Amino acid sequence: MEGVFLGCLFGGIFFAIVSVVLGDWLSLALDGMLDFLSLDGVPVLQPTAVVGGITVFGGAGLLLEHHSGLGAIVNTVIAVLLAVIAAIGIYLLYIRPMERSEQSTGYSMKELNGMIGDVIVPIPATGFGEVTVKVGAGLTNHIAASFDGMAIPSGTRVVVIRVEAHTLLVSKLEL
Repeated sequence: MEGVFLGCLFGGIFFAIVSVVLGDWLSLALDGMLDFLSLDGVPVLQPTAVVGGITVFGGAGLLLEHHSGLGAIVNTVIAVLLAVIAAIGIYLLYIRPMERSEQSTGYSMKELNGMIGDVIVPIPATGFGEVTVKVGAGLTNHIAASFDGMAIPSGTRVVVIRVEAHTLLVSKLEL
């Protein structure tokens, strides 16, 4: 059993080193060739959690084999239990919070309806100006026209009424 434990321990360490050092380069070089291996339907089976569990299985098995007076079967069962606990812990304490912390900067122009912004280039009654709208974690500038046909000076708070052909139709925000 010592060979299995050593193989799992060193295989996990090797995976960690390769994924940290060469992970982005390999992903770019293979251009998604291994995407079929993805387990998107089963979020708990993330490669980091699975390999972390395998590594813990190898390390715990080696420690139990050398430092406990228990038999090989009991050592293996305890090592498997520790591996499962470690994999679940890695998923719950590391992977899941990291997935939730990601914010996309992408947005659709349709999402801008009802958003509040500030005029940075004055909008004439029958022309175009520019507004800044907060989208997600950042600000974005857009061409804007007056929805009401009234001039809107710079620094005025506005609300997006409608989006037409990449132009925001805005009106003064009156609270």
